[in-house]
Amino acid sequence: MGEIVIKVESLGKQYRLGQVGTGTISHDINRWWLRMRGKEDPYLKIGEANDRSKKGESDLVWALQNINFEVKEGEVLGIIGKNGAGKSTLLKILSRVAGPTVGSIKVKGRIASLLEVGTGFHPDLSGRENIFLNGSILGMSKREIKSKFDEIVAFSGIERYIDTPVKRYSSGMYVRLAFAVAAHLEPEILIVDEVLAVGDAEFQKKCLGKMKDVSRQGRTVLFVSHNMPSMRALCSSVMILEHGMNVGLGNTDQMIAKYLTGPASVDNEDGIIPDDLSFHGTGEAKFKRLKTLDLKGQPKKEFCFKQDFIINIELEVSKRVENVIVMVIIVSSLGENITMAVDNEFFKPSSYDKGLYDIEVKFEEKLLPGDYSVGLGISYFHTGNDIDYIESFGGFKVLRETESKDMEYPWATVTGYTLPKTKWNIKKI
Repeated sequence: MGEIVIKVESLGKQYRLGQVGTGTISHDINRWWLRMRGKEDPYLKIGEANDRSKKGESDLVWALQNINFEVKEGEVLGIIGKNGAGKSTLLKILSRVAGPTVGSIKVKGRIASLLEVGTGFHPDLSGRENIFLNGSILGMSKREIKSKFDEIVAFSGIERYIDTPVKRYSSGMYVRLAFAVAAHLEPEILIVDEVLAVGDAEFQKKCLGKMKDVSRQGRTVLFVSHNMPSMRALCSSVMILEHGMNVGLGNTDQMIAKYLTGPASVDNEDGIIPDDLSFHGTGEAKFKRLKTLDLKGQPKKEFCFKQDFIINIELEVSKRVENVIVMVIIVSSLGENITMAVDNEFFKPSSYDKGLYDIEVKFEEKLLPGDYSVGLGISYFHTGNDIDYIESFGGFKVLRETESKDMEYPWATVTGYTLPKTKWNIKKI
């Protein structure tokens, strides 16, 4: 790792809900006058942390508060957190799309950002024209852009449409070209939000490979994603944001484990699932509660090696849904989906009338010792579009000793997550 290229100190971003600025001319004048005298902004004192699950007492909220970190040249920093944690706001400030309310940011080098579908492109210009426009914004000469042009188009895979106005592109095509431009025009710092999820699996793999190449060339990458395996594959360190505050920064595996098993994801005694844990909720159905039980129906957070267990969930359906599938996913401490159960063992779609459903799923899968959590999903069978999705909740542990105490997992290192049913045939030849 080289010298520090990003340094953020005491960064904060405050918004007034529903209004721009302070809301009144007198407040704006008062704020300006106090700043001119070097005084603290008085309207910052009544702000609150950005906890979307609670009703606020004022109309001022901190989207970010007291953020401090450094990023070195060639480092890949992952940023994770729930929806509304402040991830996108932080990237916008670093990209100079928005300004901070308090604090300072020092950046050394050109920044290329991919924040939202459509960001940085002029819709009426063609793909070709937008490549040159973006390169010019980054301070590159026309000759430099031309030297990279063929490589950008080849990576994006949309050569046939390169002279078509980008407003006619699909979201997938938009992202393909936008990432190709951002990654190939040689910025010192590449900032990528979770917009890559719009692309297909093959293109996501290409993007991860390209970001690794960018890092190896000594350039810096900031990457936001909910995909923990991608974080592990790419990032040298990870920062956790919660309610606009930095609650962890360090080793990738340790931070992912902390995020998935920490206060943001661990369930309460009644198993009530917080509203803000849902991803892509349409409102048609919602997971309300989750508990892990033993075979006697007793709530448990620790299970013995080779012990069966039950996942008990409560699903509220607001209107009849058809051609759907309900999934219960066992998630490792590193965010990997290691096994999945569905509500129809023949993998056919189901229908649910309006109402409240109590669902029990008995797992006879033998988990190896370790820490786990549960993911929940209900989605349309044919399109895969989510109705409600919970990434990780209800943390539980599998111990090393069996329930009867007759054996114990013998090794310090646990390899894998499940104990498969196998038949061994060993012959001396």
